[in-house]
Amino acid sequence: MASRGAAEAGARLGRLPLILRYGAAALAAAGLTLLLLQLLLGRRLAEAREDALSAQISSSLLLGQVALERFSPEGLAEVAGLRLALGPDPGRQGTGPLRPADGALEGQLRSLRQRLCRRLGHCPEIQPALRGGRGVWVAMDSPLEQVWLFAPLPRLRGWPPDPLQLGLSLGIGGLTAVLLFLSLEVQRPLQQLEQALGDVGLESRPAAVPLRGAGAVRRLGQRFNAMLERLEAADRERRTMLAGIAHDLRAPLTRLRLRLDGAAAAGDHSGVGPSRAGSRSRTEADLAALERITGQFLLFAGAGGDEEPVGVPLEGLLAELAAVADASTLHLDLQPLERRVRPVALGRAIANLIDNALAHGQPPVRLSLRAGPGPDGFTIRVHDAGAGIPPDRWGRALEPFQRLDSARGAQGHCGLGLAIAERVAREHGGRLRAEVGGAEGGFAVCFEGCSL
Repeated sequence: MASRGAAEAGARLGRLPLILRYGAAALAAAGLTLLLLQLLLGRRLAEAREDALSAQISSSLLLGQVALERFSPEGLAEVAGLRLALGPDPGRQGTGPLRPADGALEGQLRSLRQRLCRRLGHCPEIQPALRGGRGVWVAMDSPLEQVWLFAPLPRLRGWPPDPLQLGLSLGIGGLTAVLLFLSLEVQRPLQQLEQALGDVGLESRPAAVPLRGAGAVRRLGQRFNAMLERLEAADRERRTMLAGIAHDLRAPLTRLRLRLDGAAAAGDHSGVGPSRAGSRSRTEADLAALERITGQFLLFAGAGGDEEPVGVPLEGLLAELAAVADASTLHLDLQPLERRVRPVALGRAIANLIDNALAHGQPPVRLSLRAGPGPDGFTIRVHDAGAGIPPDRWGRALEPFQRLDSARGAQGHCGLGLAIAERVAREHGGRLRAEVGGAEGGFAVCFEGCSL
């Protein structure tokens, strides 16, 4: 329980900077919103307050003027609770020191005079109050003596702001912080995770995603990174297993070949007949098949993914690969073309396609090279006159260790040739596709790629 409490406290401390960061963003958005509201609505609210004040003063003036016909100013002030003054200069009446000049009061006085003129139909005399409370004296119509009504004028609100504006600003600031949090701490990490998930299964594995964002998003990223580690470990184990099998097989194969050579030398001295020679040729064919299978295992385990791309003339590379075959069975149709590729991996893939065509197809076999698809693309086509692989079995033929012909294992095939070629094609940004029939007839395998 203590360890769990410590872990929860640590998690809260880890979240504290995030809370402070978005809290500051909320306050900044609220302050900016309040400033904009003050600029846009502050003047209207001030005018509404001035209209309400002018209406109140107009009502008090009219009611007071009617009441002065029956009451004295002192009696009216006592009964109605109004602050009245007599004489020509009421501004200096009252107690306390004289108030210094107030430019804001002068502006309010002028605005109030304009509003009273519109409401009363005439413009009453107005004087600022220099003692006592902040306000103005407004002259009332009195038949006997000059009477003044005091009207308090509160300062224009600067701080604290209007409660409605403050509440609206805080609400908008909080909503802005929530939207920022959802965008930066939830949506963006999820988009990165989605992109990384789309790359899973390709030859170039995605990098581990950064652990950021909300708690649930971070936990999801941790599980994704753990999955990548498990996939990498499984891939290393697979490669190690295949390479180990191939290397373990090569040692006894080498010893068998040495013993076979020794037995052949001894047979030559003892005059062994043709039956022994036929047995030796069959044994050498079996050894060649085992060596081919071992080489395919090594190619599939290595895959050439760490090879650096270089610019090479593809027609020269393909001509060198075709030099090992008989010129009467393999025809070349190579367009001069230079691309940036992984030459060793590409050579292994095309060599597998040529071997498959020579071993399982019908002569003649034609190797062609053309530009495209795309401006930096290239297409290598291996065509033979055989029936080829049916379209419904092509997908299975690309899977590792799949032999569509059960007799191929005896010829040194383990079902990795097309799988290796298809992997190399994907490494070069292309694909491996089959063409059955067509104008030429026969069967063709097309290796499509582009410059790296």
